[in-house]
Amino acid sequence: MHAKIPLFPSTRPILNAAALAAALLATPCANAEVDARELVRQAMDHWRGLTSHSTMTMTIHRPDWERTMTMESWSKGDKLSLVRVIEPKRDAGNGTLLNDNTMWTFTPKINRVIKVPSSMMSQSWLGSDFSNKDIAKSTDIIDQYEHELTGVEERDGHVYYTIASIPHEDAAIVWGKEVLTVRDDYVLMEQQFWDQDGELVKALETLEVEVMGGRPVARVMRMGKVDAPDEWTRLTAREIEFDLELPDSLFTLSSLRNPRR
Repeated sequence: MHAKIPLFPSTRPILNAAALAAALLATPCANAEVDARELVRQAMDHWRGLTSHSTMTMTIHRPDWERTMTMESWSKGDKLSLVRVIEPKRDAGNGTLLNDNTMWTFTPKINRVIKVPSSMMSQSWLGSDFSNKDIAKSTDIIDQYEHELTGVEERDGHVYYTIASIPHEDAAIVWGKEVLTVRDDYVLMEQQFWDQDGELVKALETLEVEVMGGRPVARVMRMGKVDAPDEWTRLTAREIEFDLELPDSLFTLSSLRNPRR
């Protein structure tokens, strides 16, 4: 009889990684579904913090062209996030707001706020390989999927956990499965997106990890489609802050349309 694996408490401070690794390596089949869900939650919490503010550079690469944008983003809790392009000038002001699973976009050229229907959450964000849901740091995966711990391995001085996440039958999810690889310090190292036919469509990979904002984070990430290896989008963090004071008024349609400092 296997010992019960301890659950991950829903606190933001990082747990003792060595103790966690030892517990999961010793008993990988005990209570795996529950533990997998908590591990996914910890990875999402680690990524977003209680609140977060970041500046990132996005490079969209295609075989015959490449363009780069700089954007600023904020998040608060699980349900609020705002992303705004600040460079180059022609793209500045384009923004996306997620408020309690409802998304809006603002385009300065037409001066309109548009509500994004759920059917378009998986569509490309500003022509990149990231979807609207990806860029908004959506945490739907926590509650709308069933999670199973499928692998535990040691690599490069860390323990890596592989979780297969299957959407609930009634969930409005386009994917048939997502497979996450989470490191023992809660950095999301890879996220695979599989279609309903069991084919791998695209993957998000962490290329560089660095301590920023007081914690190890994925500083460089790349999203790419399996059938188009010459097409990818790289996201590079320039600055990240966690657990700062952010007013609710930041995450409003008024703020999306009219940025206030």
